[in-house]
Amino acid sequence: MKGDAYMTSLIMDANLSTYAFLALVLVMIFIAGFFIDFIQITYIIVPVVTPIFIAFGVDLLWLGILIAVNLQTSFLTPPFGFSLFYLKGVAPPEVQTRHIYRGILPFIVIQLICLSLLVYTPYLATWLPSLR
Repeated sequence: MKGDAYMTSLIMDANLSTYAFLALVLVMIFIAGFFIDFIQITYIIVPVVTPIFIAFGVDLLWLGILIAVNLQTSFLTPPFGFSLFYLKGVAPPEVQTRHIYRGILPFIVIQLICLSLLVYTPYLATWLPSLR
């Protein structure tokens, strides 16, 4: 019945900082994105961690953008990068899967740099909604 309160107290009692818990959640989502679709991830992980982030006082818009960018990056990574299979489906027959895996590496690096910038500079993710 009070699972969200139990999870929140469990994490708060572990004395994790906000950024340590954020890193843990983002790594968990990243790894889950290798194997399952974003809909299942958002239905499984987001409802569990959202009350904890609320208790930490995290901006939920920023968190949502971090999760979206993280999932996007995860879908580009082997072994089960869903975007890679879509790309293979529309690529000419002479393009092999290993070519796609090698070609995607710079994009993964760029995505991880952008994700790091968003983590350490939350204003980059929330400036547009703050204009209204």
